[in-house]
Amino acid sequence: MTICYLGIGSNLGNRRRNIRLALKKVKELQDIKIIKISKIIETEPLGGPRNQGKFLNAALKIETKLSPFDLLERLKNIERELGRTKTVRFGPRPIDLDILFYGDKIIQSRKLEVPHPRIFEREFVIQPLSEVL
Repeated sequence: MTICYLGIGSNLGNRRRNIRLALKKVKELQDIKIIKISKIIETEPLGGPRNQGKFLNAALKIETKLSPFDLLERLKNIERELGRTKTVRFGPRPIDLDILFYGDKIIQSRKLEVPHPRIFEREFVIQPLSEVL
């Protein structure tokens, strides 16, 4: 099993419900065990279109047997199930699930960068992540 850290956020629709549903779906995934969930915080959007709503953000510590790319695929499936579609970069979205760290791996590919780029530039990632480390 590999320890991983995930970021979760929402700024469209019922944000708290979106996060709750995403957490439920992550818990239901085989080969993943949620170890710890941070508090949910509200943050201003960073980048993207003007006048989008504030985000709710949290972080998870999980254990998984999945490869990084299989984990990414499962998370993207959850995003789609909860209504996320590709729009403008950093635009509003009902749910966002990101792999922040996957064990001690460093991955640089078109599909996945781990550690997640810009972690240390974003208080909305650092604050919840610090609760689950």
